[in-house]
Amino acid sequence: MKKNKIRHTIDTFAALLLFGVFAVCILAVLLTGAKAYRRLTLRDQLAYDRSTCLQYIATKVRQSDRLEEIQIEEFGGGDALVLAAGQDYSTWIYCLDGWLMELYCYAAERLAPEEGWPLIEAEELSLSLEGNLLTVDLITAQGEQTRIMLSLRCGKGETS
Repeated sequence: MKKNKIRHTIDTFAALLLFGVFAVCILAVLLTGAKAYRRLTLRDQLAYDRSTCLQYIATKVRQSDRLEEIQIEEFGGGDALVLAAGQDYSTWIYCLDGWLMELYCYAAERLAPEEGWPLIEAEELSLSLEGNLLTVDLITAQGEQTRIMLSLRCGKGETS
């Protein structure tokens, strides 16, 4: 009888040990999966921030690619892309307080940078226009620097 009791105790201990090993393996797999998921989510967020900001600016420039309607001015302590919308209105795209901002206003009225609409988190926007080549340098909220170069199709002295 005593041998049966010892054997029953060993069987119970073996079952509990096997269950413990199984639980530790499941926990290790879950933790590994959570780390991979976190890494992938961060990578996707970086790609989203970078591509969305640049594609937004590229789309706005393509919509306004007409003679004398694209300018670069200093606004809010940094560069601003000024896109004329006819004679009366203009759109200002700039960075302020960690955000890519857009301000649509009456061209003759000079509004404060804080009155713009925050679009996407971004740290800094640098612009240069040399001939028909617009260069946009953007530093995302995560500190990643990206660049897009747009060839303006309207050209100087031409009408489109």
